[in-house]
Amino acid sequence: MVAPRDPRDEFLEAFRDAFGRTPLHHLLGLRFSEPPGADPGTVVVEMPVDAPAFNGSGNLHGGAIATLVDVAAGSCAGRSSSFDPRDQSLVTADLHVRYLGRPKGSPVRAEAQVMRSGRMLIVVEVRVLDPLDNLIAFADFSAMIVARREPLEGVVPTDPQAPDL
Repeated sequence: MVAPRDPRDEFLEAFRDAFGRTPLHHLLGLRFSEPPGADPGTVVVEMPVDAPAFNGSGNLHGGAIATLVDVAAGSCAGRSSSFDPRDQSLVTADLHVRYLGRPKGSPVRAEAQVMRSGRMLIVVEVRVLDPLDNLIAFADFSAMIVARREPLEGVVPTDPQAPDL
């Protein structure tokens, strides 16, 4: 007998599909990482420490780290809540990143975990670590579940049937 599929896993598949169509994610080399035995309320996203993510002084750009955090936290919030991409949008309400150091290797990874999931607001904690497990950034994030919004016109070609994530 086959076990029923978890709707949160279906969400993650839809999110990964939308994720794959986002040019910024390709530029930064972002990718999901599912460590064996990972808690289902946790999402891990990795980013190589490479030239597309560097600032003018050759260090990892704070905006690249913030993007990594936003992707990990947003996917974690959606996966761990009542969010339904067919008729709702999940939008970042607040993002605060504390930069604590520079990585000593590549890739860096953002480990996101839900702290509280309400009916409309989801709060997520994110730790960004290098391969030696040095904490390079810490963030708190909140997302709101709102009525579905149509994508911006003329900015990026989109599939009108795709979920608004």
